[in-house]
Amino acid sequence: MNPNALIIFIRNPFLGKVKTRLAHSLGAEQALTIYTKLLKITREQSILVNAQCYLYYSDHIEQDAWSENTFIKRVQFGEDLGARMANAFNEVLQTHSKAIIIGSDCPYITGQIIDHSFHLLSNNDVILGPAKDGGYYLLGMKSTSPSLFVSMPWSETNLYEKTIEKLNQLNYTYTSLIKMEDIDTEEEWNRYVQTQGK
Repeated sequence: MNPNALIIFIRNPFLGKVKTRLAHSLGAEQALTIYTKLLKITREQSILVNAQCYLYYSDHIEQDAWSENTFIKRVQFGEDLGARMANAFNEVLQTHSKAIIIGSDCPYITGQIIDHSFHLLSNNDVILGPAKDGGYYLLGMKSTSPSLFVSMPWSETNLYEKTIEKLNQLNYTYTSLIKMEDIDTEEEWNRYVQTQGK
């Protein structure tokens, strides 16, 4: 079995339920279209990674463009994002020695970046990919640490900073990747389109 596990958290693509900040400026249908594009980008990069891929849906498993030959499909569970992430790590680390979690908000993540993160985990307890909004776009671990997921400022601008504080308190070794931008607003999406030529 591949020692690496890549966890991908996504929301089921329901109209009006995804990319709500984008929807405020572009409308729900356009926000859903952009979210579908972000899912496609994430899917295309994930299959390049040397890892077993686990796709965790927000609500229910779907028969969709994510092939069940490549992605083991599961449903997120837990009271908040921290609990859902911790539960996913607990599940996959029972059968893999390294695990990385990403979402679908950062289209700048490449398969190469994820592979490099697995390599960095060989000499670190934790790998973090800081997002420009103050959160993080990637988290990698070799063992679960519940305190990293409890009472954290999810969706706040100081999440990455607080996570680093926790890692230092726990005396964990860690490495941070380059800072990249999540896509939550029309401006951020337009910036991505311009820089990627897509």
